Amino acid sequence: MKSDTRRLGSAFLLFFIPVILWLLLLVVLPHLELLRLSFTGNGRPGEVGFSLDNYMAFFKEPIYWLTFVRTAMYAILVTVLVTAIALPVSFYITKLVKVRAAGFLMVLLLVPFWVSELIRVYGWIILLRESGVLNRLLVSIGLFTEPVEMLYNDITMVMGLVYTSMLFMVIPVIGVMEDLDDSLIEAAHDLGASRLAIWRTIIIPHCTPGIVSGGIIVFMLVLGSYLTPNLMGGKNSLWFTEQIYNQIILYFNWNQGAAFGFLLLVLSSLIIWVLLKLTGQNLKEVVK
Repeated sequence: MKSDTRRLGSAFLLFFIPVILWLLLLVVLPHLELLRLSFTGNGRPGEVGFSLDNYMAFFKEPIYWLTFVRTAMYAILVTVLVTAIALPVSFYITKLVKVRAAGFLMVLLLVPFWVSELIRVYGWIILLRESGVLNRLLVSIGLFTEPVEMLYNDITMVMGLVYTSMLFMVIPVIGVMEDLDDSLIEAAHDLGASRLAIWRTIIIPHCTPGIVSGGIIVFMLVLGSYLTPNLMGGKNSLWFTEQIYNQIILYFNWNQGAAFGFLLLVLSSLIIWVLLKLTGQNLKEVVK
């Protein structure tokens, strides 16, 4: 008995130690170093040692905090759009189609995410650019007399963000919608409830934990996205992650970039907390 317990303990340690080392060396220590840099001056006279200048720059320069506000507003918009699309898609997969068809549809949802985000974004660029597939089709059937530039605006940027984050809302909603008893919907329908009333009083309240958990994931992913806003939004995308990239890569200002990164984490967490309070949701119940 003792030997079996020792073997289990050894196997656990053999598995646990690499995980701890991976988290410590590749996650914890780099973030601690970035946190230290964010509170360190840039080496100019009077800025050596502990300093809050990197954080104060965010509030002193309107371009920085206005860019964050714009990014947060678009992240909320994308989360709302993804939720509006994911609910009927999830309902169709879980309640209307057969089991085999549902599995096939799930595979179709997963297939695009088997490739990197960069490849998926370039696919949209090939489709929407001036010499792209969609423009050629519209010109050939006579709807347009000449190609139209569909890229590098906020609409296509939002569309790309919705596409790249859709799966992260569909999966949690499907998970909770599968537990919804079909007899509740049938009873409400037999009693004369409209489809809108059924969605408002039965389906959406039941799916609220999945919607909230998926919404948090989508919001954080969109807020921290870089490729899609940069490639589909163009030079005028004004996304906050681009400010972080510019500080670290273009200006070699790691201190300022680290401060912006932690500000992004803190402010996004604050926004989520406020939205949870406004909607009356409990984070502990959501993550269960």
